[in-house]
Amino acid sequence: MFSDIGALELVTLVVLAVLVFGPDKLPKVIQDVSRFIRKIREFSDSAKQDIRSELGPEFKDFEFEDLNPKTFLRKQLENNEDLKELKELRGTFDLKKEMNEVADAVHGRETAPAPSAAPTAVNGSPDLLKKQDKRDDPGAAERPPYDSDAT
Repeated sequence: MFSDIGALELVTLVVLAVLVFGPDKLPKVIQDVSRFIRKIREFSDSAKQDIRSELGPEFKDFEFEDLNPKTFLRKQLENNEDLKELKELRGTFDLKKEMNEVADAVHGRETAPAPSAAPTAVNGSPDLLKKQDKRDDPGAAERPPYDSDAT
């Protein structure tokens, strides 16, 4: 329950409790708090048992921790046999390389630099999807300077 409280925080809480409640009332307060926590746990456990009994025998393996989406997905993925095939497929597929090739194609970069000829499609016509170098197209206009005040 308090797994993320360090030693310094615990000492600070004890000193604060002694200052607020005093050394005489502190044992009574600790008993009251522990009794309250125990009642909350009992109420929670009985509510879980009621829900399990209402769901029926087909949900006998139901755990309330599975309602957390991360836990649910982890459990479903561990039990899935189709993932073995996906893992084998993923081993043969280099996603980073493929993404770099797509990014290079979008930005007009060649993976192997070609001579100064314009990029051409398979049929020999110019490839309009590839960017052409400005030096290859002398009639290409220069891009106007960026004006941040105009936008």
